[in-house]
Amino acid sequence: MATTKWTLDPTHSELQFKVKHLMITTVTGSLKSFSADLTSEGDEFENADISFKGDIDSLDTGNTDRDTHLKSGDFFDAEKFAHIEFKSTSVEKDGSDYIVKGDLTIKGETKPVKLTAEFGGIATDPWGNTKAGFTLSGKINRSDFGLTWNAALETGGVMVSEEVRILGELQFVKQA
Repeated sequence: MATTKWTLDPTHSELQFKVKHLMITTVTGSLKSFSADLTSEGDEFENADISFKGDIDSLDTGNTDRDTHLKSGDFFDAEKFAHIEFKSTSVEKDGSDYIVKGDLTIKGETKPVKLTAEFGGIATDPWGNTKAGFTLSGKINRSDFGLTWNAALETGGVMVSEEVRILGELQFVKQA
């Protein structure tokens, strides 16, 4: 079967993260600039090869002061570590979903992660481009990647949870 290359369509894709704040609400942020490539056997995504690169300077939580803090040495240290990167090690079909395992690198720390990609299907847009859609979800522990800044609360607990939920809506374009 022929190898098929797919490239992320950034205008129809988004990548978010969600973190508990004060242990009572969730703050949502996103990466506004990122790229991804996927290589598959035809239109079958099992055993696909996936690579991702996200620009830390594009991090946006809707609050300039918080974004500046997140880009500082307390968190991502964007001056020294400009990107988040992911490289798949396996992609296995699980019903209509795919289990994507790979190596995630944040702030110079590389750790294995497991994500779920819900397959939305394949469609042809009005310009004749073949597109594949996925809804990505997963969780990581931020301290595994050196993102350890926190503050204890007088009432117990911490300001920022260790668990970070990752959510993505990703659309890929089949390359000719």
